[in-house]
Amino acid sequence: MNRRLLLLMGLIVIASAGMWKIATILHPARIDAAQMPISGQPAPNFTGTDQHGTPHSLQDFKGTWLVLYFFPKADTPGCTKEACSFRDGIRDLKALGARVVGVSMDHRGAQEHFAKKFHIPFPLLADDSGTIAKAYGAAGGFLGFDHRYTFLINPEGRIVKRYLDVDPDRHSAQVIGDLRALEGNVSHS
Repeated sequence: MNRRLLLLMGLIVIASAGMWKIATILHPARIDAAQMPISGQPAPNFTGTDQHGTPHSLQDFKGTWLVLYFFPKADTPGCTKEACSFRDGIRDLKALGARVVGVSMDHRGAQEHFAKKFHIPFPLLADDSGTIAKAYGAAGGFLGFDHRYTFLINPEGRIVKRYLDVDPDRHSAQVIGDLRALEGNVSHS
């Protein structure tokens, strides 16, 4: 009996490893760089509905800096840290002329609950079809969730910086620092 149980457990482990390999083929951890917009390019247009049912598109942010960040799933530890980091840095971001928009494949109700629970003062777009994430190369992360990517978009609608290796705890401070540096470069041109 113990031998059969061990054999069964071994088969389960082997099958799980095979399924993991299939999952990584179907949803690769990194997307091909050619599919992702790069710095200097116009930002892909998007339209999405936020936690309040309000539609937003790229055009709504023309004339202002936009921090467009993608997160895997609302109300999970890393995503909560990142959203709260942007929430806590919102005054500095606004002072630098920037607006923040979060995007995930969660439905609107999940975004609404998440925003209320953590007092998120900026739009969280429900991209349940993954259309926005695909346009920015953020779709297809671990288990099919969005990658944790951020795009800094200038007032003219061009991507200035891509963040592909995000630390949720310090990401807001990193973006604020980059905005200050960019502001300094513009002032001295």
